[in-house]
Amino acid sequence: MPNRTAQPTEQQNTGLRFFVPGMPKTAGSKRVFINPKTGRPIVTDDNKKGKDWRASVQLFASQSMGQRPILDEPLQIAFKFILPRPKSHFGKKGVRPSASYYPITKPDVLKLARAAEDALTGIVWRDDSLIVDEHLFKRYSDEGKAGCWISVYRKP
Repeated sequence: MPNRTAQPTEQQNTGLRFFVPGMPKTAGSKRVFINPKTGRPIVTDDNKKGKDWRASVQLFASQSMGQRPILDEPLQIAFKFILPRPKSHFGKKGVRPSASYYPITKPDVLKLARAAEDALTGIVWRDDSLIVDEHLFKRYSDEGKAGCWISVYRKP
């Protein structure tokens, strides 16, 4: 279980930057059902494992936001997902020269970002439609520390 205390947060007049420890998970596909009692649609996510990850993102975002008002303007965001290297990448002398520099296997960076965006809606920003610039990164950590650096800036 990841440490639930907020990591040092970099706050500026125009930005917010924080780290969420843990293994990043995707949002999965959405499914819609009609509630037979109310006739209203119910949206569910088919990735049950992603629920804990989204809760971690929400916790660290809330702690980082503090008393700041929710953002409701054009935003530039960046997600840097840090994944642990597979054990097969290591040999007796460390990372094998044949090991891929980048994580080019699943999960897909867009689905990782979607899960984080959904988790931040209502906590950092009013709606993810406010995002006008988005930068996505997926990298390995040779130290085995997984998580995501999240940066949010007002777009001038």
